[in-house]
Amino acid sequence: MVECWWRTLREAADTAIIHVDLTPYAARTACALASLDKGEQARWRRYRHGRPRREFCLCRAALRAVLCRQLGCGNDELAFETSPHGKPFALVRGTRAPVSFNVSHSGSHGLIALAGHGRIGVDVEERRPCHDPDGAIRTAFAPAEQAELAAARGARKAELFFRLWTMKEALLKALGVGLSLDTSGFAVPLALRKGGAPTSLFRFPHDPTVGWRLDNLSNADFAAAVAHELKPEAE
Repeated sequence: MVECWWRTLREAADTAIIHVDLTPYAARTACALASLDKGEQARWRRYRHGRPRREFCLCRAALRAVLCRQLGCGNDELAFETSPHGKPFALVRGTRAPVSFNVSHSGSHGLIALAGHGRIGVDVEERRPCHDPDGAIRTAFAPAEQAELAAARGARKAELFFRLWTMKEALLKALGVGLSLDTSGFAVPLALRKGGAPTSLFRFPHDPTVGWRLDNLSNADFAAAVAHELKPEAE
């Protein structure tokens, strides 16, 4: 019997973060593949390399299991569609399910974020040397963030870079507009950049009426963040 390869990393109110172990293990991948529908298996076959195949298969199978448990449905009753910007959503027996989710993976780590209300986005980056970080800093970060990164050195700079990067990615993924929003046009809250706070309220400059909770999920193995749209009364 194959051991479960996902576990709950954090649960709070109506949100949950699931960690997915993506280390290579043939029996685990075979078990995951068997739970995918025909369309997902066809998508799996289109990946040309082993790593993206494994990441998709293990994350999608874990997502299916978690959603079936939360929604009280069978695996064969669950399907997925995508929004115009490519963000997937779940259907149960053809009806859109009352749950938001987002998936991210990097290296040996996958994260699934679930919410019973509002939009949600998650991003994870395995800690490793970044190719051309200065180029990314010039194009992806706001002026205040660029200045703070320029003043940082060594491990501190790498840690700050990935913390800010994952937070911006989580916010973009929660918003669900793809790459149409310029990430240099908004800054991560100061409390998360410099104060060491684990969470903060955020508002996009182009739409300040909507509040978002932004959480730092980073640990020694990976940098990660989750962004969750708040109910108006919770802001």
